[in-house]
Amino acid sequence: MKPHLLKVSLGPESSFDIRQNKGPNFYNQWHFHPEIELIYIHKGRGTRFIGNNVSRFESNELMLIGSNLDHMWRCDPEYFLKGSKLTAEVTVIYFHRDFLGDRFFSSPELKSINSLLEKAKQGIKITGDTRYQLRDLIMKLPEATGIDRIVTLLSILDKIAKTKEKQFVNSVYHPVNFEEAEANRLNKIFHHTLTNFQNKISLTDIAAVANLSPKAFCRYFKSKTRKTYYNFLLEVKVAHACNLLLQKDMTVYSVCYESGFNNLSNFNRYFKKIMNKTPFEYKRQHLLLTE
Repeated sequence: MKPHLLKVSLGPESSFDIRQNKGPNFYNQWHFHPEIELIYIHKGRGTRFIGNNVSRFESNELMLIGSNLDHMWRCDPEYFLKGSKLTAEVTVIYFHRDFLGDRFFSSPELKSINSLLEKAKQGIKITGDTRYQLRDLIMKLPEATGIDRIVTLLSILDKIAKTKEKQFVNSVYHPVNFEEAEANRLNKIFHHTLTNFQNKISLTDIAAVANLSPKAFCRYFKSKTRKTYYNFLLEVKVAHACNLLLQKDMTVYSVCYESGFNNLSNFNRYFKKIMNKTPFEYKRQHLLLTE
C-alpha cells in the first residue's frame, strides 16, 4: 500500500511553488511528495497525521514536512456539515532540496539549514513567537520576485534552523513502503475511521473496508502504520476529545461520550496514557492560558 503521490507543478519562472488555499478542508488525502513542504494554517482545526503521529491541529500552526514523509490534514466534522460557513485557510510552500543546485545546501555557511532539511523527514512543528515572525515572512513570499523571493525563503529556513521553538513530530523517520496496487486502501481506512469513530467500529467492519480478513487486516495495518488499529482509533478519539475540552460549555463527562468512549474510567485512562495528563487537567490548563 502506498499513500497518494501528490504531483506538485512548478511554473517555468519559479524554482519553488507557493499556494494559498481556502475551503472547508485542505488536501485531506493521505499523501506524500518528493518536495519539502512548509505549511502555515491561518484558520482551521482538526486532526493531522504525519508519519505514525496522530495529533490535533489548530489555527496559527506552522509545520515543516520533509521529502516523502506521508501526511494528511482533516478538518473537524462540523466543517463538512451542510450549510456550514467554517473554512480553513492555509499557505503552503513546496520546494525541492536541490532547488538551488545539488551542492548549494552542502556549503559550510548553510550547514544548519542542510541539517534542518534532513531532520524535517521526522516532521517539525514550529512554536511560540517564532511561528508568528515566520508567518509575516511567509505572507511576503507570494508578492516577492527575483532574488528577493529566494532570499526570503532562505531567511525563513535559517530562522527555523536556529530557533529553539520547535519540536519533532516523530521520534524517528520511517520511510513509507510503496506498493502501487494498494494505493487507495489506507485512505479508505482513515476516512472510514474519521467518519465513524464516535460510534463502535468493530474489527470485522474495518477489515471489510480494507477487503481483508480481520486477522490479515491487523497484520496489514501494523505493517503500514507501525501501530495497531486499536491504538490508532484511540488516538483519533483522544484528538477529538482535546478539541471538545477546549470548549467552556463541555464537561469532561459529555466529552467522553461525544468522543466515542463508552465509560468515563476508560476515557480518563486512555487520555492520560496518550496526553500524559487527565482530561480535567488538560481542560484546566487551557482555561488558565485563555483567562
